[in-house]
Amino acid sequence: MKVTESSSHYENLEKMEVAELLQHINEEDHKVAPAVKDKISKITDLVEQIVPRMQEGGRLFYIGAGTSGRLGILDASECPPTYGVPHDWVIGLIAGGDAAIRKAVENAEDDPNQAWVDIQDYGFSEMDTVIGIAASGTTPYVIGGVKMAREKGLLTGCITCNPNSPLAQAVEYPIEVVVGPEFVTGSTRMKSGTAQKLVLNMISTTVMIKLGRVKGNKMVDMQLSNAKLVDRGTKMIMEATGLAYEEAKDLLLTQGSVRNATEFYYKSKV
Repeated sequence: MKVTESSSHYENLEKMEVAELLQHINEEDHKVAPAVKDKISKITDLVEQIVPRMQEGGRLFYIGAGTSGRLGILDASECPPTYGVPHDWVIGLIAGGDAAIRKAVENAEDDPNQAWVDIQDYGFSEMDTVIGIAASGTTPYVIGGVKMAREKGLLTGCITCNPNSPLAQAVEYPIEVVVGPEFVTGSTRMKSGTAQKLVLNMISTTVMIKLGRVKGNKMVDMQLSNAKLVDRGTKMIMEATGLAYEEAKDLLLTQGSVRNATEFYYKSKV
């Protein structure tokens, strides 16, 4: 029996009051962060392999099905606006294609060859990394994808929530975050999904920092795609330079990013 499929610790959920349901869900959620903490050394090992490859032009692929695939796409899609990187630096792929982001595509995850086909649409090199995401650790789409990637010389890792899974055995750097049975039996969008999201946050954030996309603790390359981000960037420049708000804003909009604006400012003072 997979841990992710084992029976919930709670019975008769439909008889519980709303507050009781929420309390128990929260109690289960508290188990996630410690389980992730226990795997920091494994996450470290993977990230330390990814960074030099990306410094040499490699990219990071996430592959998954269902919730796992959507989480990978979410993490990948947030890298360009947050860190100002090209859209093909981090790529999220889901079984069934983009249509599966909103609606499940029947049997899409059962094809062990499709993930590699999907990756090839972007081309590949030995500097690329493929991370398979599957709570169960048994999804054919994901296992097939990492196996072929590894065979072709790409770096491979995974995020799963079952111990000793076929997926973990197929990659070089497995991350197995075992969070126990779900509150609703088998509903891995809950604790397992939360664990996967936390690990993805850790991987992409740390990689981007080590690639120089953060200065101090600021997102100095973020895209200025709305008024909130322009305001945030303006305040970053005010803090770094001492300029008044309108001066800082004008400088930001002229230079296009917090990094460019602050560098321009200090060069002009030399």
